[in-house]
Amino acid sequence: MKLYGDVNSGNCYKIKLVASLLDIDLAWVNVDVLAGETRTEAFLAKNPVGKIPLLELDDGRHLSESNAIVNYLARGSALEPADSYLYAKVLQLQFFEQYGHEPYIAGARFIARYLGLPEARKAEYEAKQEGGHKALAVMEEQLARTPYLVGETLSVADIALYGYTHVAHEGGFELSGYPAIGQWLERVASHPKYVPMG
Repeated sequence: MKLYGDVNSGNCYKIKLVASLLDIDLAWVNVDVLAGETRTEAFLAKNPVGKIPLLELDDGRHLSESNAIVNYLARGSALEPADSYLYAKVLQLQFFEQYGHEPYIAGARFIARYLGLPEARKAEYEAKQEGGHKALAVMEEQLARTPYLVGETLSVADIALYGYTHVAHEGGFELSGYPAIGQWLERVASHPKYVPMG
């Protein structure tokens, strides 16, 4: 299988991490978003939405949206709870990640890291801080009660939220005030099959 992505994207990194944890071989195809490579005719033929990550299956079919790809790769593995309620909690956290976490933390990081925090985007960057800290507080509350986001074991919910949380400082989010998140980050990174971003 091929993964079209950017090595510094948290959404792409989630897939790289899941593949490593599950010993799945993926051929990486680097895509430069800022150079417009997701808007080419060839790329849009694979994904009309014009976004990465994009997984190309061995049979030529394509799958987009990071959490959909993560769930596809993790299907039937230990990263996917068998219990229906816990699986629904995983999905709940993945939806939270895309709508209550990623827009703020990844958005601020994009403005700072990819764009160099231009003056014209500074107000937008600062506006994302409140929403990002609100998301981190939700995570902190849960992780103060359980070692992982859905209880006692690592799941795709953790992978979904780890992707951008572990680089949140690059978007201006100081994590020292979130001790449970700090311990969780160390827990995820200590997995024997862990691979770093990049």
